Parts: sequence; C-alpha cells; structure tokens
Amino acid sequence: GVILGESSKTDVLPNGTANYNFMTSFESSPNGPNSLDDIAQKPVLLTVVEVLQKEKKQKEKTVPLGQAVVDLLPLLQGTALTSTATVTTSYSLGGLEVAVCTKEPLLSATQFANGNLLSITLEAAYSVPEAFAATGPLQNYMACLQVPAAGEKEFPLLFKNGILKLAGEKEPLPRPKKWPLANIMAPGALSIPNSFIVGGPYDDEDGELNKREDREFRIQAESMKRIVWDTERRCYLDPAAVAILQKRIAECQYWPVEVCRMSVASSSKGKTSKADKGDEDKQIFFHGVAYVNMVPLLCPGVKQIRGAFRVFAYQDSEVFEKTKSQHSVFRDLRTQIGLPKEESCTSGISTPPSRAVPSKTQKEDKEKLTRDKDSSRRSFIMPVMALDSMTLREQCLPSQQYVEAGTFLMMEIKLDKALVPKRLREELTRRVKQMIPPRAPLPPRTAGAKKAVEDYHNRVTSIAVAILSEYHELFGKQLPDQGVIDHQTLEEQKRQLNFELNSSGKYFAFKEQLKYAVVKIVREKYLKTTAFESQEQLQAFLSELYVYLVDQMHIALNQVGRNLGDLGHDFPVDPGLDTVSSEQLWLFAHEAEVNRDYKLASLYHQQVKEPLLFPHNIQYWLDYGAFCLLLEETTKAQECFQQALSLDPHHIQSLLLCGIVAVKLQHYEEAEIFFEDACCLEPSNIVAWTLSGLFYELQNNNIQAEIAFREAKKLLRAELAKERSIPEAAEGEGGKKHISAGCVRSPSPGPEECLPGNARQNQEGLSPCSCFRNKKPTLGLMETRFLAAPSPGSALGQSPCTIFMKAVEFLMKVNAIQFVHRALAHELLSLQGDPSCAYYLVLAQTSLLREDLSKCEECLHEAVRIDCMNPNVWAQKGHLCYLKRDFGDAKECYERTISFLEDAADMHFVYLRLGSIYLEEKEYGRAKQTYLLACKNSASCLTWLGVGIACYRLEEMVEAEDALSEANALNNTNAEVWGYLTLICLQVSAQPAPPTMQSTGGLSPPCFCWSHYC
Repeated sequence: GVILGESSKTDVLPNGTANYNFMTSFESSPNGPNSLDDIAQKPVLLTVVEVLQKEKKQKEKTVPLGQAVVDLLPLLQGTALTSTATVTTSYSLGGLEVAVCTKEPLLSATQFANGNLLSITLEAAYSVPEAFAATGPLQNYMACLQVPAAGEKEFPLLFKNGILKLAGEKEPLPRPKKWPLANIMAPGALSIPNSFIVGGPYDDEDGELNKREDREFRIQAESMKRIVWDTERRCYLDPAAVAILQKRIAECQYWPVEVCRMSVASSSKGKTSKADKGDEDKQIFFHGVAYVNMVPLLCPGVKQIRGAFRVFAYQDSEVFEKTKSQHSVFRDLRTQIGLPKEESCTSGISTPPSRAVPSKTQKEDKEKLTRDKDSSRRSFIMPVMALDSMTLREQCLPSQQYVEAGTFLMMEIKLDKALVPKRLREELTRRVKQMIPPRAPLPPRTAGAKKAVEDYHNRVTSIAVAILSEYHELFGKQLPDQGVIDHQTLEEQKRQLNFELNSSGKYFAFKEQLKYAVVKIVREKYLKTTAFESQEQLQAFLSELYVYLVDQMHIALNQVGRNLGDLGHDFPVDPGLDTVSSEQLWLFAHEAEVNRDYKLASLYHQQVKEPLLFPHNIQYWLDYGAFCLLLEETTKAQECFQQALSLDPHHIQSLLLCGIVAVKLQHYEEAEIFFEDACCLEPSNIVAWTLSGLFYELQNNNIQAEIAFREAKKLLRAELAKERSIPEAAEGEGGKKHISAGCVRSPSPGPEECLPGNARQNQEGLSPCSCFRNKKPTLGLMETRFLAAPSPGSALGQSPCTIFMKAVEFLMKVNAIQFVHRALAHELLSLQGDPSCAYYLVLAQTSLLREDLSKCEECLHEAVRIDCMNPNVWAQKGHLCYLKRDFGDAKECYERTISFLEDAADMHFVYLRLGSIYLEEKEYGRAKQTYLLACKNSASCLTWLGVGIACYRLEEMVEAEDALSEANALNNTNAEVWGYLTLICLQVSAQPAPPTMQSTGGLSPPCFCWSHYC
C-alpha cells in the first residue's frame, strides 16, 4: 500500500480520548493508481502508534498499538462515509471517528445506474488430497479466475495464502470475510466490516453436491483437512463491462476457477545454481480447475451464486471445450505469484501429451491459430516444453488426486444488482390486466329476468292475500286457542271457497292477473319469443315451466306466511322450502359430477355462480372452471378463471389457474406472466413456486425451474420448523387434533366410473379419496386444513410432506392432470426410499380417471402394505371393489373405513355406497343408520332418499314421508323421490291425514305426487 500521511503527536486526555484533527487526501482516476477497483477492494488502514519517552542519548521509540480499517465501498454506492472505525489491539478495543468524502461523485448518474459491483468470496477447499501436509516446506495455496472487463480485457482475481487446517472442528458460522491484503499487522483488522459468511442449508446452494445423497459426504469433509481463505475480492464493472459479462455468460455457461499449490522458496545468495534451484521450487503443482455454472445470473432477479464446485485436474483441451479459455490464468499472473520466466515456468502446469509440441514449432503454430481465430478475439498459445513421459506422469498425477479425494471449492459470486432485472409487481399487474380486459357491465334492464321473477312473486303474494281475505269473509279468522280444524271441515271449507271464487268470477280475475307475470318469465327468464317447432318441444317446455313456477310460488307463499306471522296472523309456514345454501348446491354439483351426470352438475354450478344469488364470489367461478377442466372444455374454463381474476386481480389461486389453462392452450408467454405474478404477490406460497418450477421445466428452462423448486423447499422447511416449534402443551388444549406436515387435502375429488346397478345405485357416486387424512370433508375449492394425526396403531405413521405433494393436492382439486403427472414424477425422483402411501393413493386416483382398474388395484395394494391403518386407503379400495361389482369386498372395506377413529376424506360417498349395499342385501335397519350418518355430515337429496327408502321397507311410513319430504325440498326434480312419495300416499290414502303445508293445486296427495313422477 501507499502511506497517505501521518498525524502529529497527540496526548491522551484524562477521559481516555485523543483529538488528532488529521486530514489527508489522495486522487482517484479510472486508469490511475487509485482506480475504482482499488477503492472497491482496498481499505484505508489507520495505525495507532504509541511514542515512548526517550532516554538519554537514545532515539525516540514507537510501538504500534492497533489498526482500524475503513471500507471505501460506500463511495462507489453513492453515499458519503462517516463511521467509527474499530481499533483492533491485543488487549482492548477502541474507536476512531473517521469521515471520508469526495469533491464530486466517483460515478456519474449513467455509470451508477448501469454499472455493477461484482464480489467473489472464496471460502475454502474441502476434502483436499492427502499429499497436502502441514509439515515440510512452506506452501502457498492459491486460486484464481478472470472476470471480463470492458473491451477485450480480462481482470484476474487472485486468492493467495490459503491456510491448511488439519481435521478438527468445523469452521464457525457466521464468520467474517477477510481483506485480500497481507500487510495488516492486527489480525482482527483483516475482517471486512459488516461482511460475513453465513452459510445455509445444502439444498439452497446453487452449485454441485447439494443433493440429499451428498449430505453425509459434505458433513464429513467440513471437519476434515481443508484449505481456508475466507477472502472476498471486489471488482467494479462499468456499463460496458456489464454488457460483456452478460455476453460471455450467454456464450459459455461454465467459468474456470483454477487452484494450485506453489512452494514458498527460501532466499538464496549469489550463486547461479541456487537461483536456478529457487526457480524450480516456484513451479506450480497440483494444478486443478473448478467449473462454475454462471447461467443462474442471467435469470431475472438473481444476484448471487453460492455453492460447492468440484475440482478436476487441469487439462487444456477439457478447459477449452467447457469454457473456451485457451490458456491458464496463472500465465498472466506469473509476476504477481513469483513465477520465473515464461519459458521455464510452464512445466509445472499440467498439459496433456497431445498438446505438448517441440518448442521450435511454437511460433508457427501460434501464427496459424491467430489466422484462424476472429480478429476480435485474442488468441493465447501457452508455450510448453517438450517433456518426457516420466515428467508428464509426475505432474499429471498430483492434479488427478483432486478427483480421487473429491475436492470441492466453496464459493460465492455476488452482484450488487441483477444482470436481468426482475419484473416489478406493478408491471406484472398491468400485464395481467392487459390479458384480461375489464368487462363492461351489462346495461340495466327494467324488464330483465330478475325483475320478471320479482313481479311474479309480488303477483302471487297479492293473490294469496286476496284469497286469504275471501276465506276470512266466509269462515272468519281461526284463532290459535280454538284448536286444529279436522280434515273433513277443511275439505268442506275448501269446496265452498272454490265455489265462491268460480261463481263470482274472481278465480278468472286472479288468473288474468297472474298471466302477464308468467308471460314475462317466459320471455325474460327462458328467452322464448318464437313458436315451438313440434308438440313434443311444447310439452317439454310446459313441464319445465310448471316445475319452476310451482317452486317460485312456494317461495313467495312462504314469505307471505312469515310476514303475516309477524303481524299476528295465523298462517302456516313450511320451513323446509328455504333457498338452499351455496354449500349445498356445491355438494349437489359434486354428486352429479361423480355420477357422470354432467348436465345436472352444470346446472348446479351455474346456480352457485348465479350473480343474482351470490354476486362477486370468486370461489364459485373457480369451482365451475375446475368442472369445465374435467369436461376438457379448456376455453370455457379459461373464461371462468379470468372472470374470477377480474373480480380480484391479486387472487393467487385465480392467477395459478389462469397459468395452468394458458399452458394447456399453449399460451406460454401468458402462463409465465401469471405464474410470475403469483410468486411476486405472495412470495411465501409454496404451491405457486412449485407450479412455476413445473412450468419452467416444461419450457426446458432448467435453471429457472431449479430456482423455483429451491425456493419452495426453503419455504416448506421454514413452515415445518415453525410447526415443530409449537409447544406440545398447546396440542392438548385443542383436543386430539395434531398439527403435522401442513399438507392440504382435496375437498373436491375428481369423478370416477359410472356406477353399476339399478337406478338408486346410479344416484350414488364415488369420490376418489384424497391422499391425506382429514377429520371432516370441507366445501369450497381452495379451503385447506392441516393433516390429522396418524392413527395410534399405525406403525409407519404419516409420510413426510413435500412441495410436490402439496402441488398435487391443489392440482387434483382443479383436474389439472398434466401438471399432476409431472409433480408425481418429481415426487418419485425426490424420494430417498420407497414411495409413500400418499403417492400411491394419488396414483390410484389418476388410474381410475384413466379407467385403468388393474393399475389402481396395484397402487392400493402397495398403499395398504405401507399404511394399513389409513382410512383413505380402505375407502379407495372399497370404491374400486364397488366398481368391479364385488360388493362383498366393498362392504368389508367400507365397514373398516367407518370403524377407524378418524374419518376418511370422502365419508359422504362411503356412507352412500355402504347404504346402497345394505339396501341390496335387505339389511334395512343398518341402511337407515348409515344414511342418517351421511345426513348428519352433509345432507343431500340422495342421503334423505336412502333414509326414506329404508324406512319405507321397514314400514315406518311417517319417518319415510318426513325423509322423502326433506329429499324433495333439496331436489324436487328427482323422479325416484316422487315415486316413493306416491307409494307412501297410496299406503296411507285411506287414513285421515294432517293438512299439507304445500299447495297441491286442487289435486289429492297421491295424484299430485304421481303427476310429478310422470
């Protein structure tokens, strides 16, 4: 270094401080002695010296007390430097108040915006050859690489003076990085302020040896003999150098990092033979090279590469083939490392025999290669000596020991700014909006479908109130304390009321009042404005219209009953005719999907997403889009997902589904925007990163895929660590629920085979079980739940969760089978042992989707072998047996499923199927109890129908009628429900019946039921 100045002597004050008031300066220029690279990697050293009192006739003595280091890097980053530099001494620590400033910025605005700062840290070389020993002559362990600079220049970065450490404890983490300087007296001053080597999991590294199978080797190597540098070198890259750097990485992804060992020769005097002996001692031995893959730096937003890189023997031909580098880096640095003249130094560099040529032909060969190369590229021909076979063998064998020992370098390459900037969140949002333009709202219509239905309700209400007034005029008001009117009296009052309405003409007047409302419904709701082409079309339309009008009439009459009840009127109300909830509609749609009744399922899905009933609900659009993917209607699914995304542009699931559909439609640029936006909006979403990795792999972008997978694994480890940190005491407060690996299960399993059997069996469905356990089925596409604990009797317990199984759970819910297969392939490759039970369950489900029952049976056999206490395994096996019409085995599997303490994921369909088997075997009591369990968990028309059939067979007519009434209230278009209601009415028609709460249009109960059934 250069001494910048020396302060005057200053006495230490009583309070322990000293005021120096010392100022110095130096000039900096791009090409001068103090260039930008010097400022980046050379600090200012402040040495504190104690002046001792001189004795008589003796010179003044000085003793250095300590050194402080001032890092000048902030000056390149555009900030002034004012800090307290720590003085490192052998016995105490002090501080110096230092201020560093410049008259003008070192970098212009353009240089600061377009330039970059490259930092390379060489940590250590592990698993070094056994020939490296601490005894014997002193050795200098070095490493070097070249960084492209502006123009055709190459900027070498040399790491010298590696320290050979014997086997022992690992290097501590974190530990400070060191300056690449040798003239620092205080050992503590070698550390770069606020710069540390922090390490990290092997899985997060970018280099080699980061797989699970390498973990044990890495752990052992870190505690064995090693060479430690812990040195950081910095290099400023101007805009031209940044462009060259990008170009070089694009042309050649691997960069060579050379390592070697050189003897430190002792000083010799006078004699030529000794000098020649010193030159021979300074030859390079153990010349190796590590190949660093620099391509990740070209990925958007990537600023750092850190990892382990294997060291191989240096061979010119191999290095040139991989890196396009024509000569060793040490050739340009021979003066810095003390090598002798070029003609006598190259014997130490390992060169294959094929490249060794006589020295008298070197000039001709060099001229020939120069002519062949492009004029813009420099050509270096390394002069070599004609070596005999023994010399080559002696020099190649040491380098080969790197491969035998498995030597690897730990390095970090870091940029201040990414070479390829990552798209900003605002830009991604803007691009998404461009791909999904906002849809203009429909113009308001005063006579639309909603208005037509409301007018019909109002008209029915007014007519009902008018008829009630007529009833009161004829018979007076019925008070609650007067008791219940008997059936015969009600029939007589009904006959008299009908006679009065017909004879007075009021009946026809009411019909005329209702006619216009019905016409509006036909025009606005059904959009029928033209004549029918055939009588069959007319009859079909009239039947459909009749059912709809009766349903709407019931809704209106129930509302009238509530209103009149609030006013003190005694008016019967049927609580079972309320509008079904969205969750019930979703369940009905799911049952129809399972039974392959896609027309009915589509009807239910459209009711769920009906804006008039549930406006602006994203979830319903996602459910309907997943249903469209099931039918391979990709375009319609895309419209549904885009509609959901238009309601909330920041909805992560909508973005992911839009990306999945875009891949299916081969719109890869759009898919990349969707996946990238999802990861940007929610960086902690494991599924988003995993799907992004699967997409990039589909595009053969392996670097981006590896980055995405690594980020997902990092998030999963953090999630699992957080769960493990939860005290076990908190587990008891929440009951027996156990939080485990955090995987999600699929509440919306895909459809299966059409069911064999009679009409009742065809109403029941098979839900492929999810690969994870859950206490209770959930409704809604994106709902998630933590895993339940494994059964106490399970010897194997729950298999560990992975990012790919998390992605599979999400993908199975949306029927994205293309991505499911890719995720399962990764899951199989990432396993250390045999596949897990969860893997086989998902594979069985996909086999059923392909109608491959034999493959499904094989997978379930393996799943049972792995975890025989998993209820999902037995539920899935029961479904398979049911499909094969092996009802005996299906019954056994279902009974075992419901006997577990924890429920399977699809208990609804387990109960339905088991109940149908009981009905076939005429075990009506057990069928009734099974169907009641299904009604308790998730009631539907099919569950109450099963209860009604069982009660009918048990001749429990009252309970059967109640159950069938519940089924009819949930779905009044089921012909089997109306058929059994007819049978019940025929059984009890001779007995007095209580007044019905629904209007039957003047028909007797049997005839009314039979008219719906027909």
